[in-house]
Amino acid sequence: MSTGGLRELKKKRTREAIQDHALRLYREQGYAKTTLEEVAAAAEVSPSTLFRYFPTKPDTVLFDRVDPLFLEKFLAEPAGLPPLQAARNALLAVLNSTDVDIATVETTRMRLIATVPELRAAVLQKLETDLPPFMEAFARRVGREPDDPRVRYWTGAVAGVALMAYLRAIDNGDDIYTVVDEALEFLENGMPL
Repeated sequence: MSTGGLRELKKKRTREAIQDHALRLYREQGYAKTTLEEVAAAAEVSPSTLFRYFPTKPDTVLFDRVDPLFLEKFLAEPAGLPPLQAARNALLAVLNSTDVDIATVETTRMRLIATVPELRAAVLQKLETDLPPFMEAFARRVGREPDDPRVRYWTGAVAGVALMAYLRAIDNGDDIYTVVDEALEFLENGMPL
């Protein structure tokens, strides 16, 4: 591995370690009661290092390690596969390919986002930057442009169904990925009521 590759791997591990400690402290002490200085100390980094990775407290929760993995797996699915099946396969591949219990990380993140008003508001703003890579991936998969209205609608439908599934899983204490997979299957089947 090149020096640049090792540097990027170290940055990735540091960012994830900081987030892991932040989520643990938020779970144990509460989001509002935990300071970023406490997070830095728990992660054994200086506050300036923490702020280099996470400029704000909400960023420690909003950082999403699943999306890049999902997009990579989604684009690697066979070309002839329908997009929703490719999305479901990519979701399962992400779950089975990480050395971290990513479902636990996501459950903690989503629970915080669902219950902390500051985070709920921040995640809505973050959607503006999070959705374009999905639109680009979905457009590439079906041979359209990312600004094609049908790609935008499709992306919005998938994102909306996934969000509702996340919230249901949090409310009921269910496994997030099982519920998201069921929701995507429901969407794939035309949402019969």
